[in-house]
Parts: sequence; C-alpha cells; structure tokens
Amino acid sequence: MGGTEFQWESNMSQITKISTVTPVYSGEGYLRLLVESLASLRAEWSRLEFPCQLEESIFVDDNAIDGSASVLEALSKEYPWVRVITNSRNFGQHPATIAGILHSCGDWVVTLDEDLQHDPTHIAQMLECAVGKGLDIVYARPEAPVHQSRFRDLSSVGFKLMLVALTGNRNITHFNSFRLLRGGVARSAASVCSHETYYDVALTWFTHRINSVTFPMKDLRFIRTGATGYSLPRLLGHARRMVISSQAKILRLGALIGFTVMAVDLVFGVWIFFQYLTQSESLIPKGWASLFLAALFFGGLSITMLSVILEYLTGVVLHIQGKPTFFLIDRSADAGLARFFARCGP
Repeated sequence: MGGTEFQWESNMSQITKISTVTPVYSGEGYLRLLVESLASLRAEWSRLEFPCQLEESIFVDDNAIDGSASVLEALSKEYPWVRVITNSRNFGQHPATIAGILHSCGDWVVTLDEDLQHDPTHIAQMLECAVGKGLDIVYARPEAPVHQSRFRDLSSVGFKLMLVALTGNRNITHFNSFRLLRGGVARSAASVCSHETYYDVALTWFTHRINSVTFPMKDLRFIRTGATGYSLPRLLGHARRMVISSQAKILRLGALIGFTVMAVDLVFGVWIFFQYLTQSESLIPKGWASLFLAALFFGGLSITMLSVILEYLTGVVLHIQGKPTFFLIDRSADAGLARFFARCGP
C-alpha cells in the first residue's frame, strides 16, 4: 500500500471480499503469528478504506499432529473472522485446501501455508496483477531459492520441468501453494476434484488466464529444522496425480513415434523388394530382412494403437473426473478495482 492514505470513492465499486484458506498439520508454532499478520492486514485495509475486505480466514485442521487444534480454537474465539473446520482424518495438504475452498465465500480466495512462508501483505499486489491483466489465477513465484538447499531447490525445479515435458502443461512451472484464485473458478475446480485429481491441474480446466508474481519467500521451517512434508513417495504421488489429471503429451509422442516407425519400415520394405527383383543374389542370407521388417512394422503399429487407446482412456478419465465442456465467468467487477490500482497503486 506504500503507506499512502487515500479515500476510496464508494460509488466506483462494491467492496471485494477476500477469503484465505490454510491447511494445518503441524503449525502450532506459527499459527498465532500468521493470524496476527492477517489481522494487521485486515486493520490496515479498513483504515485506508481499501476496496477489499478480508472477509474470513479459514483454517483446515487436517488431523494435526501437534497442539494446532487448541491454538486454532483460541484464535477463533479471539478473532470472529477466523473459521476452523476439521477433517475426520489426515487427507493431505491438497484435499485439505480443497475442503477449505469449498467452505469459502470470497470473491477471491487466497491459499496460504501454515509456516509463514507466504506473506499476506503480498495479497494486494497479486490482486493488482489479476485485475490489471484480466487474470483468474495468480501464483506467487519465489525470487530466490526458498529452501537454501541446492539439492532441494534444484530437484523441485527439475521435477516441474519433467512434468511439463510429460504433460505439455506449461502452467505447471507456475504451480505454488501461495495462490490468488477467482472465487468462482476456485470453488468450481474444487467441486469436481476426485481423490486422484491434482487441484492445480483442475484449475487449468476452467481458465488459461494464469500468471505469477515474484516475491521474496523462504521456507523457514525447512531451513531451521530440515523438516519437509514432501518426501520422495509424496512427490511421486504428486507426479502421478498430475499426469493422471492431464492430457499427457507423451501419449501423442508415442503415437507419432509408432507411426514414424511404420512409415520408415514401409520405405525400407519397398527398397528391399526392389533390390530382390533387381539384385536377388546380393540378399544373403535370405529371409532375415523380411522378418526384421515385419517385426518393425507390427511393433510400430502396436505402439501407435496403444497410444491411441491410452489417449482415449485419458479422455474418459478426465470426463469422469469432471473436466468441464465449458465454463462461464463474470469479470465485470474487476473494472472498479483496476481503476483504483491505476490511481493509487497496490
């Protein structure tokens, strides 16, 4: 906000409601500081008559392993806008986030981690980017490695690039748990997610107006303790769900390779047949060329057919998972906010 006070012309736009959603698993030492940061932001917006209101902060107790539940109970009594919902067991960060989003009511939804890695003061800048560029989703992009561990940071980048190559979904490079989502898109994507659906991929079913904003971010919990919720099995599980939720590009590549093998095989088959007619004595020993070409042809045919079948099955799976045929959206309310940011800045 730059510390500049201003008066908002109430007739230019209605107040935009913001909901935040935070999954909680082991946040006992961080939750109060996070809520106090949100409370400071809420008070500042009110003092400066910012045209947005932090309507609610939803915390999803995902069967927390520490004293997070009692901390959240105390915070919800102290701050009426803090809402706590409780999962019956531990379902994981993404399902807990989905549960919180489905309970939200904001025009925009912001997802935050529990460990202070995501600074709520950046929300206004993310919102400015969204309404200024007509976006529906804005991810936070760290301006520097967040873990201060070369292996951890490089493996994260490499993991995303590998999935981009496998799925063809370039938005994967933006994916981050600190996101600003248009409320209708956020809740619609959450409502169609099944157990095997990757939420960020589901978001791309509803909109391609996606971008990111760069901020300083540090994973303080990992830096201080080395603890992370993303073990190798969990990362592999994320990769599997991303691929299942995507129209995998690699399947089309397989079909192209199979078709290319068949075409090359036919060319060589014609060439060998011509050699047989004109220089039959040079084909010694006889029979091997035809066997090799037959194996190559039917191998290419099998690869092509298998890729076609798998791509068809992928389409069926995406239909079952709820990928929409179309989705309507209303961005008309962005105009007032865009004018405000143009005048006053974030």
